[in-house]
Amino acid sequence: MASDPVTSCLSPAVHYRICKLGFEKKDTYDINNILSEKGEVCWQAVTEHVCYLESDQSVDYIKSIQSLGPVCESVDLHFKSLTKEQFAAQYALWFHWTNCTKLFLEIFDVLQCTQATEVALGLMKLTSCLERAFGDVYLLIGTDCPFLLRDLLASEQLAVVFGKAAMNVLRVFIGSPYGLNLRNVLWHGFASPQEIPAKYCAMLLFLTAGLGQLLQMYLLQTKHTLVHRPYVIFLSLDELDIFPGKYLTITNFLLCYIYLNPETLSIAEELVKLSSFVLKAMLPFWMAALTAFKQNRYADCVILLLPQLEAGLRLLFTTTNKCPNRLLTAEVNLRFRVIYNMLAKHLHNEEVNQLPAVLEEPAMEFLWDFLNHQEGPRIRDRLSHGEINLETFPREAANQIVAFAITLLCRFSDGDIVAFKEDVVIKPLMKCASCYRSRFHPIPRLKKQVLECMKSICLWPKLPTVPEEHFQVFKRFQGNAEASTLMVSEIVSELQQYVPQNCCSSDDPVNSILTERILIELGTTHIRTLYSPRPVLEVLLILRKISTQCHRVSEQVIASTEVRYKQWVNKTLRSRQRQNYLRMLNSMKFLSPVLRLILVLITLELANIHLVCKKNPFDYQHYLKFLKSVLQHTENLVTCTSPEKNKWDETMELTNKTLMKIRKISDRKLMLMQLVT
Repeated sequence: MASDPVTSCLSPAVHYRICKLGFEKKDTYDINNILSEKGEVCWQAVTEHVCYLESDQSVDYIKSIQSLGPVCESVDLHFKSLTKEQFAAQYALWFHWTNCTKLFLEIFDVLQCTQATEVALGLMKLTSCLERAFGDVYLLIGTDCPFLLRDLLASEQLAVVFGKAAMNVLRVFIGSPYGLNLRNVLWHGFASPQEIPAKYCAMLLFLTAGLGQLLQMYLLQTKHTLVHRPYVIFLSLDELDIFPGKYLTITNFLLCYIYLNPETLSIAEELVKLSSFVLKAMLPFWMAALTAFKQNRYADCVILLLPQLEAGLRLLFTTTNKCPNRLLTAEVNLRFRVIYNMLAKHLHNEEVNQLPAVLEEPAMEFLWDFLNHQEGPRIRDRLSHGEINLETFPREAANQIVAFAITLLCRFSDGDIVAFKEDVVIKPLMKCASCYRSRFHPIPRLKKQVLECMKSICLWPKLPTVPEEHFQVFKRFQGNAEASTLMVSEIVSELQQYVPQNCCSSDDPVNSILTERILIELGTTHIRTLYSPRPVLEVLLILRKISTQCHRVSEQVIASTEVRYKQWVNKTLRSRQRQNYLRMLNSMKFLSPVLRLILVLITLELANIHLVCKKNPFDYQHYLKFLKSVLQHTENLVTCTSPEKNKWDETMELTNKTLMKIRKISDRKLMLMQLVT
């Protein structure tokens, strides 16, 4: 990239609003005008500073920022005159509604030192927690809480609780692109530390306490109880463990060092100074993020780092796409160029976005996995919208973001950094990043689902069962079972040409192909995930539903078998229950290969998923109809094998119908694997 000419990522208009407009009035404002002797916020006096346009009575943001400037200054000075004990005694109670009282008290400490980076960090944490709290209040009288802060602040529900005038005060500071818009310019990496006046952070702290007072009055009047939604918890942290590492056990603690030891972090600090990925005005944020990681403040580290990754990607985006420089900046009347549309396939003018080619597929898949995919951690969304408990933010997640950031610093650096890239701790990170494959796109999720289902079915032979001679009573079903088994063998024989030859056995094709091994073998094939077309996503959705239903069938069979066997041994089964139990055991011998066949078919179709785009509309709809019919059969199997139904004769009939449907579509050569030339 070219040398960094950017001194600010705020357009002149936005820079003026944030850095100058609120300082134009030099009046000294008396804090006692907005703060009563009892420590209550006088909202009427505050709201008088919000000005409105004569034309439509909407908020006049320019005049409101001017008018509120001295008020913010007064609040900032008032807080600086208090000790922490005085502040806590006067305000702590009014922060309880946010469920983050400790955080708001810590922000008071930040305001005392006025270190620019810490003030900006405090403001980002304040706005995310405040947004979450607003959502909790919204749900007192509303449903389907809006996802965006601007929609929350403009909602009738919050106006009912807090009053529209109070909400308009908040919109001057956050939630409107025409106001100060402090949340967005920070969370999207537009504002440098020096561009955020501390007095605005102080004012939002003050207003949060005032909102707590208004809420208390509303709750007393309505007898409602505020319920806080539970935080999102990262359940599968092992899936976030991308970069290499080693584990050391010290006493009773498991310490994870993923090549982010002090030496690595020192190298990272040097790279920050050299890398053209870093805007020089933002360098304090990067250094503060690395410091936070060293201090085990993992949420702070990631909150500081994510906006800077976005700023660096925006710089790459504007350079590679030869965009006008204004797209690098936050504009008042233009949509921000944020990370989600920077990762898109096309630009707004339908030209191809060049950033993905520059970042290359592994980095793009990492970004989509960690930021976008619905089943991924969506770390940025969850942090910025207050969905994660900051005190328990996992180190595992911070490890990955920091390690990935280091690889970008290495890849996009000025000057000779060969020594850094070859460093013993940096080189493994670079190699790992270059090999990354998506884990949270529907394609790898389906691979995982199918494998888990197959593992479940493979447990069936290990289940306790009664002696074989008890099955003789069901000889009348043997003819149907043998016919269906023959059909399975014929379909499997047809499949042999599409599976790896090392997985096939000519002596026993059924048991050699319908195995976990073949799913693992096929699962190693890389399937493109970026920018999956709609037909691909539609087919994936149905295949995942089929896999889910198959797994439900397997789990129900396992549970029923274990329960019934215990009852058989204890001789607590009635005559009809014994007969039904034996039917189930008889059905399982045939149901198992059919379910395994479905899983292998899913895997083979998945391996060729992108060929669905080559089908003409008629064949595509016919193919979807086939998949939906298989889904319907598996859903019916779930019903028949449930503990409430236990309909095993019907289960046999359903499996036969499913086989016939598969055989029919296979004979017509409409499966994706059959399109391979």
